[in-house]
Amino acid sequence: MENADVTPKKSWGQLLVVSSLIFGMFFGSGNLIFPVHLGQLAGHNWFLAALGFAISGSLFPLLAILAVVVTKSDGLFDLAKPVGRHYAALFLVLVHLTIGPFFGTPRTAATAYEMAVQPFLPTRFNPVGMLIFTALFFGAAYVLATHQNNLVKVVGKYLNAGFLLMLAVIFVVAFLNPMGNLQHAATVTYQTHATVHGFLEGYNTVDAVALLALSVTFVHAVRGLGYHDRALTKLTAQAGALSIGLEILIYFGLVLLGAFSLSRLSLSDNGGVALSQIVGHYFGNFGTLFLGVLVTLGVFTTALGLVTSFAQDFHKLFPRVSYLAWLRVTTLVSFLVANAGLNTIIDWSLPVLMLLYPLSLALILVALTVSNRPYAGIVYKLTIAFTMVPAVLDMLNHSPAVVTQLAPIHTALMVYHQVVPFASLGLGWILPTFLGFVLGIAWGRLRWALVPISVVDQDR
Repeated sequence: MENADVTPKKSWGQLLVVSSLIFGMFFGSGNLIFPVHLGQLAGHNWFLAALGFAISGSLFPLLAILAVVVTKSDGLFDLAKPVGRHYAALFLVLVHLTIGPFFGTPRTAATAYEMAVQPFLPTRFNPVGMLIFTALFFGAAYVLATHQNNLVKVVGKYLNAGFLLMLAVIFVVAFLNPMGNLQHAATVTYQTHATVHGFLEGYNTVDAVALLALSVTFVHAVRGLGYHDRALTKLTAQAGALSIGLEILIYFGLVLLGAFSLSRLSLSDNGGVALSQIVGHYFGNFGTLFLGVLVTLGVFTTALGLVTSFAQDFHKLFPRVSYLAWLRVTTLVSFLVANAGLNTIIDWSLPVLMLLYPLSLALILVALTVSNRPYAGIVYKLTIAFTMVPAVLDMLNHSPAVVTQLAPIHTALMVYHQVVPFASLGLGWILPTFLGFVLGIAWGRLRWALVPISVVDQDR
């Protein structure tokens, strides 16, 4: 165990460094484009929608990092292992496929294209333009992932500052000269339960899921500063509070931009298009190009981290296949999926996120509350078991009509919506999760009282 005496005295400089690390892990392309589109969708209900988005897009990712810190996990498999080794392996694969080649990584290239290239390219050239751009994008990612290169570190070092400076300029200009007012009608979905729908929109950032898998890198970096155990947890919580505070302010600002824009712009297909149009309105083609370049650099460093993480983790899980082979797989599949376009990627990802988010949040809940208890294994198993069924049903409910209209699935979904509270809102997992959690604690404490701790502990 690390000696508490060697823990360095915390300084404001170190706190800001760690806050910057957390912000850099949180903030990516999705954090820019989804709030803007949310503002357009929510109209005059922008505040309630932004509040829901901030909860799932900021608070839950911080809790994911803290779950890794508190449990001292060395990866997602380690974090989920108390549920069972097979479940942990399956969950690891699903998360990495989601944040990797199926959705997360292709979305980086698709977003960069729509913001940096598409505004300047005739519509008829879009398919060819996307093909060439994504080939160059993932070709460069593959080359840099196979060779250590200081370029990425340099770009990453200054990228956060560039993003924040650009956003500050946009906010000042836009709010001093708003496009209109905030009295525009909400779309049908956001006319009621705007906070819930904003909460579900925050799923699209994928941050809470992704940080369960990626925050180990952050934890190792902070340990390298000399912080361990309680000092590490305390520093992470304080730095996280600063970073999510800033992120929430940015979210509300972006949602406001989207809501104001309805006075001059029509509802966009996605937030990438909306943000480009807003910046173009205030700063012309130069502003659009500058933002596009900034976003491209940002999402490229994200993509590089994702392909590298995917190849490393899958090589550990399936060691017979080399790191380079997995790297080729993830870059090739990401290239193919990216060419489906940003709208299609977002549509495809929703059913999977409706499955993974409840399971991730249930895992975070248990990890932060009972991971150090001798009966923790029972709580893990029951909480995930009770979460699994509604999560699967939520996934099916948001699947294409060809799936939901199948007679057995249609009947099951009708019963689910009628019987389970909040199911019609996409939150049917909440009560079952807490029921499994409470039953797990009650059962675990009873067994702990009746059976020697060493025996109970085998459940972990």
